Amino acid sequence: MKMKFVVFLLMLTVSLVSYGFVGSANAVTAEDCADGQLFQNGQCVDTGCAENQVYQNNQCVTVTANLRNDLNLKADKTLYAQGGLVTITGLVKNYVSDGSGDVAIIIRAPDNNIVTIDQIHPNADGSFQLSFKADGPQFRTPGTYTASANFSALKSAITFEFTGGTGKIVSGGETTPKPITCTSGQILIDGKCTVKPITCNAGETLVNGKCVISEPEPEPEPEPEPQPTCGAGTQLVNGICQVVKTTEKPKGGGCLIATAAYGTELAPQVQFLREIRDNTVMSTSSGMAFMSGFNQFYYSFSPTIADMERENPMFQEAVRAFITPMISTLSIMTLAEGGSDAQVLGLGISVIVLNLGIYIAAPTVVGFKVHKHLKSRK
Repeated sequence: MKMKFVVFLLMLTVSLVSYGFVGSANAVTAEDCADGQLFQNGQCVDTGCAENQVYQNNQCVTVTANLRNDLNLKADKTLYAQGGLVTITGLVKNYVSDGSGDVAIIIRAPDNNIVTIDQIHPNADGSFQLSFKADGPQFRTPGTYTASANFSALKSAITFEFTGGTGKIVSGGETTPKPITCTSGQILIDGKCTVKPITCNAGETLVNGKCVISEPEPEPEPEPEPQPTCGAGTQLVNGICQVVKTTEKPKGGGCLIATAAYGTELAPQVQFLREIRDNTVMSTSSGMAFMSGFNQFYYSFSPTIADMERENPMFQEAVRAFITPMISTLSIMTLAEGGSDAQVLGLGISVIVLNLGIYIAAPTVVGFKVHKHLKSRK
């Protein structure tokens, strides 16, 4: 009897194992479904969708092959988390602000459900913007979200990624970072805890991490003021440039009659007269006294005679002939050059006497003889 029961159990076990293998061999998976079929309840079901459609939410949805972007649609980020602020911007080119027409913006989830829809009136320059938070019941599914915009015949569509959410509304937007708490002796600088700098009191200096009483710095010596540079003929007196007073040896004026007679001050005769006067006669006190009185007498009539010479060439020649003997006699004065007052005075008197003889005595004697000769002939 026991033997029969054991045989029955073995046969029952073999039957159950065989049934499992047969069921496994006949089972259908999602990979076995053809294109256009949906795997439901362990079998492939024909959806009836076209080639450019997908079966979502119990309906066939057309797949957009190429997204148009006529409105220059942009998202400020490519990936958002729950509670993140999504900002969609765009631009209507050649927009005419006539007060009519809005941009319709629709946000769809990966399952093609509408999560946000709004109408935005463009600005004067054609720009528009829509901002919303990625939270709430509509933002639960992770994946690619599509933002589409329509304005008249213009269409745009862009996508962004969402990490998924709980379906609850997150207050305060994106997660606020935990505040950083620094330890004692540290301060927060640019988001990092750094050692608090040591601040010394007045009159102290930080040396090797310690505040030490600092020695007063010596006052800098005042820089000397720059001395002015004086020009020629001046000298620095008490910081001021003053004119230097020099005692020059007095010299006589110009020889007006001789200059007019010979036509220029550079004539050798004029230069000779000037040298005799300045270097010989006026080198002594008696000569200076003589020239002082002579100049008063000479310059009382010499300008008039000089003008007459310039106006009358014949008179100029006559004056030149008249003063030539006098210039010759003055060569005697060269013997007294560097001499004493007595020598200069003696030679000077000799020259005067000689000139009186030439210009007065000789003409008188000649005139007297001519007069006597003429009288004897009568």
